[in-house]
Amino acid sequence: METRDIFRNLSPLDHRYYQANRELFDRLAEHLSEEAVARSCIQAEAALLETHLSERRLLTDSIAADIRRLPDAITPQEVYAEEEQTRHNVRALVNVIKRKVPENIRHFVHLGATSVDILDTAAALRVGGAMREVILPLLADLELELCRIAEEEAETAQVGRTHGQFAVPITFGFAVAEYVSRLGKSIEELHSRAANLRGKLAGAVGAYNAMSMVSADPEDLERSYLGRLGLEPSEHSTQLVEPEYLLRLLLELNVSFGIIANLADDLRNLQRSEIDEVREYFAAEQVGSSTMPQKRNPWNCENVKSMWKAFAPRVVSFYMDQISEHQRDLTNSASSRFVADYLAGFAAAASRMRSVLAGLRVNRERLAENLRRAGDMVLAEPAYILLSLAGMPEAHEEVRRLTLESEQSGRPLVAALKSRPAIWSALEEGLRRVGSGDAEAFFSNPSAYAGRAAEKARELAQRYRGRMQQLKQEGT
Repeated sequence: METRDIFRNLSPLDHRYYQANRELFDRLAEHLSEEAVARSCIQAEAALLETHLSERRLLTDSIAADIRRLPDAITPQEVYAEEEQTRHNVRALVNVIKRKVPENIRHFVHLGATSVDILDTAAALRVGGAMREVILPLLADLELELCRIAEEEAETAQVGRTHGQFAVPITFGFAVAEYVSRLGKSIEELHSRAANLRGKLAGAVGAYNAMSMVSADPEDLERSYLGRLGLEPSEHSTQLVEPEYLLRLLLELNVSFGIIANLADDLRNLQRSEIDEVREYFAAEQVGSSTMPQKRNPWNCENVKSMWKAFAPRVVSFYMDQISEHQRDLTNSASSRFVADYLAGFAAAASRMRSVLAGLRVNRERLAENLRRAGDMVLAEPAYILLSLAGMPEAHEEVRRLTLESEQSGRPLVAALKSRPAIWSALEEGLRRVGSGDAEAFFSNPSAYAGRAAEKARELAQRYRGRMQQLKQEGT
């Protein structure tokens, strides 16, 4: 058997990222490799052969056992060697299969099927298997890490940021819960889309022309055939399965990819020296820079974002593969082969993000320090709201002027507020009314003004933990 040094491969997925994801990529290869393409097509052909024999009551236990051994009895090398003669991949496969089955049933191999009946059905098997057995469990584990952090840090005060500027206080668990919710919903959508991939046995133009010669009820025959593979038929077929079943799955994968990249970007920014609120795990022997020995770069988060930049634009090709002229052309034959690359790139990024979260160090001291640095200016919002509730029509403008005065004088906002006795009295009364204690204590502790951040973080973590555990159980 021919062997090839992985460092002679052209795609970084097959050398650099394979080295970093050996176990993951080997599991994906069971579904997405060229070997898996051949095996899934053999499975589709074997199911068709069983269906024909079963319809004619010719399927014995012995013949069924022999047919089910076909995927392990035929190698991709055999099929490729035959294709050099036929110049047609499916006809080559059919020829090889015929040599492996008894002569008296050979005429049933591929009977009534067109190539894409096999190819599209096999693609649904491969992509569905990769999603069900590798990618969805990986995403569920990533989501569970997010749930863990959201719950553990539900009470950890953090200054919120909008437009890169200090906003009002939240908690770090609440910040993470954003991704618990966004990614959790996307995972559930992926689960649904992966379960809805379809196959076909509708022939060269989708109208069951050939199968009408084989069966009085070709649609029932199609359902029987696909049922053996755990699939349902496309509602309408040309020579192709309707492309939207796969397209919608790929689009939702791109949604997940964007969410993961957004998370990576947020965590990368929180690792800036001047922020330093979280840190990726950094091994003792790890090097951050070839010239600056002190560097501890957020390289894993940067890699996740970079992978997203490399693969997310492929969504354009997914949309372009939606179009085929009339009942079929071959303009998608090359582009559709790169779906496997996309799934591998996505999985590599998701796996790296899971590792980042598993080893994430939360710097609670720096979180508290940054909130202190923001000062009581972050409490301008409740001040204006309480004053509005007290009947002050221009409360927002009044508080805005006081914040400017505070900035210019360098004194805390609370001092500016206290310099206006009517304002301070209204604030004291308003805070007593909402049960937030006395005004002096409130304005000296911005972390208390975090709304329902902690409760929301715990609520979302608990909700999606249960959903992910259920999803994982369904997949086993």
